[in-house]
Amino acid sequence: MSTLQLLAADGNRLSAYVVKPAGAPRGAVVVIQEIFGVNSHIRRVAEQYAAQGYVTIAPAMFDRFQKGVDLDYDAASVQAGIDLMTKTTNEGAIADANAAIDAVAHAGRVGMVGYCWGGRVTYLSGCRTNIAAGVAYYGGGIAQLLPETPRCPMLFHFGEHDSHIPLADVGRLREAFPQGTYHLYPAGHGFNCSDRADFDAASARLAFERSVEFFREHLG
Repeated sequence: MSTLQLLAADGNRLSAYVVKPAGAPRGAVVVIQEIFGVNSHIRRVAEQYAAQGYVTIAPAMFDRFQKGVDLDYDAASVQAGIDLMTKTTNEGAIADANAAIDAVAHAGRVGMVGYCWGGRVTYLSGCRTNIAAGVAYYGGGIAQLLPETPRCPMLFHFGEHDSHIPLADVGRLREAFPQGTYHLYPAGHGFNCSDRADFDAASARLAFERSVEFFREHLG
């Protein structure tokens, strides 16, 4: 594992956490953070995908506004993350995502997985970048991006008891993008993160297995 410095097309400089697989890579995966920065959860996710054979990179998407964001899940951290998220633009997020994609493209086909706000960025990247496949975990605000739809295969994980994402929004997404793959879990928001109150181990395990299978199909 190492830290890279990336340069986006619009001149923004950002850091990225990179983990390489033990053997020859099967491809690459870009991990897009929640509003909490590249914290311990996101670093663990990157390590998970590297263990599956992918060169994995987690760009620090908030470096545009504040370097080294690494937040917890208490109320003050949530508000700090929201404040940073509201400063972002779609164009800036895509520029940073593209910088990460370019940094790992040497490994083969590039996929992306994102969590919460990162799920929204992953959806947008499916529409506007050349990723080969995208996986969005409880992506908040995707319904506001419609009718723009991805140009690559997409897998979506949602919690049935997510208080932040109404099931009606999931329904709107299914209607707009019926070729996507959708899974619902008996869990709340953030169920993949063991540091959060809504962590659900069984749902997290199943979602990861499905995500790896999806990347095997579309990346190698």
